[in-house]
Amino acid sequence: MKNIRVYSSNTCSNCTAAKEYLKEKGYEYEEKNVSTDQAARKELISMGYMGVPVIMIDEDVVVGFNKSKLDELL
Repeated sequence: MKNIRVYSSNTCSNCTAAKEYLKEKGYEYEEKNVSTDQAARKELISMGYMGVPVIMIDEDVVVGFNKSKLDELL
């Protein structure tokens, strides 16, 4: 099973869509909500990202909700 981490926020519709898509496909993931978790926000910014969703799949990164890229990596 791949290690999946989703950086999201409370007001991000693409984040919600991405999380629903992963659930639909049967993948488990760790969610890091940058709205409520300051450490997650700092972590995301330190990696050079300012927006969400950012989906980390092992060493690969998908910025935004990109189904075809997710399917390719999963």
